[in-house]
Amino acid sequence: MANQIAEQHEEMKQAVKAVQHYIDGKFVDADSQDVFENISPFTNETINVVAAGERADIDKAVKAAKKAFHGEWGKLKVRERLAYIYKIADVIDEHIDEIAPLESFDTGLPISQTKKMVSRAAYNFRFYAEMVATRMVGEAYQVDDEFLNYTIHKPVGVAGLITPWNAPFMLETWKLAPALATGNTVVLKPAEWSPLTAHRLAEIIDKVGLPNGVFNIVHGYGETAGAALVAHPYVPLISFTGETTTGSEIMKNGADQLKRFSMELGGKSPIIVFEDADVERALDACTWGIFSFNGERCTANSRLYVHESIASTFIKRLKQRIANITVGDPLDVSTQVGPLIHQQHYENVKHYLKIAEEEGCEVISGNVPDSKGNYIPPTLLLHARNDMRVVQEEIFGPVIAAMTFTDEAEVIELANDVRYGLAGYVWTKDIQRGHRVAQAINSGMLWLNAQNVRDLRTPFGGSKHSGIGREGGHYAFDFYTETQIVHVALKDHHIPQFGK
Repeated sequence: MANQIAEQHEEMKQAVKAVQHYIDGKFVDADSQDVFENISPFTNETINVVAAGERADIDKAVKAAKKAFHGEWGKLKVRERLAYIYKIADVIDEHIDEIAPLESFDTGLPISQTKKMVSRAAYNFRFYAEMVATRMVGEAYQVDDEFLNYTIHKPVGVAGLITPWNAPFMLETWKLAPALATGNTVVLKPAEWSPLTAHRLAEIIDKVGLPNGVFNIVHGYGETAGAALVAHPYVPLISFTGETTTGSEIMKNGADQLKRFSMELGGKSPIIVFEDADVERALDACTWGIFSFNGERCTANSRLYVHESIASTFIKRLKQRIANITVGDPLDVSTQVGPLIHQQHYENVKHYLKIAEEEGCEVISGNVPDSKGNYIPPTLLLHARNDMRVVQEEIFGPVIAAMTFTDEAEVIELANDVRYGLAGYVWTKDIQRGHRVAQAINSGMLWLNAQNVRDLRTPFGGSKHSGIGREGGHYAFDFYTETQIVHVALKDHHIPQFGK
């Protein structure tokens, strides 16, 4: 089995070619001819090289997108546009068994998890095709027999999409599907650490045959390609998922042009376990929520608050779970935690573990394989306090800080005592208490007696420093469309007469 997986690594490395931009229906090199290296999280060796986009490449892509918006794409009937959206979903489905290993190879995410995410990517397109066809509706307001006032949704123009390196393929399609389905054109700047499946997405869309310029990808660094996309005067929409400080900088850079922003930013989400909780299910949710996706997820329950009466039992069993987690090769179907995506991120997470020790935490870690990869074992921080940096700051790795509480009021105060407000998790069999606590937590999303399961019909996003705006369901229309009100006079109503 190990030899077969090693052979698969080698085959994939041989198959991966240099990645180009996709602009105006063509795969092209960077205007400067510059490239950067894409590094394997499993071996820390170079996989391939990627076109390094800058202002000139962004400008070409944006102008192509603007031309398509005012041209062929903008003139299509809705049913013709949505036919393309359904076709993208169909082609993704045809390539799931190819895209999922590529995502694992590039990011270090376990293949058992990337297969599910790639499948969700196809669903994103079908969902938004259906949403636009059935739910993108206006409202009508009659004013006696004098007026009929009605609203319509119109696409805004060129949408700039800046996506992260955790679950890249799914998150790229999560933004791309509503942007295209509502009639916008797109320039995508994917994360430089995970370019392979973004390039595969461009190949899929090229195969589908969208009109030239409707979808464009420019690879590159945030401070060059990303900044140029944010600053471009022809890009009225910027949707960004990533770290909070970067999101703040993006908003500053686009403020002068009054751009519209959708920001899904960092998190430091609490999981609260009351004394009457179903302990076994709470353990399942707790371990999945922090250690799946290698801990590299914005909604991870990285702060555990467990009632003092069950704390010793819960922590003991959590230690056992951590010791039994399978850490290994991301292409092995038995792997539950793989290597972190990049050595820079690996060093950052290691630094936080050092800080945890300096702050007085007991650091309990699982095992890692003998590998050159960026492995951080599933880790539990005991004796943590709310004022510690490891409790207040986003680590974005497989690390959970455990604390205890005595009553409902105390744990609400502790849970809310961070700058983030993305998600939260509450476990209790007292349903009235569950609702009280859920509504008292300052977060955009709250799961009660559940792990992080997504219903695409519902809003996704955070409060405080975790974001602005909501994605998902019809809430995406608020960002990707302009709502216009048309006032229609039904009779010759009174008009004041000045100067007659």
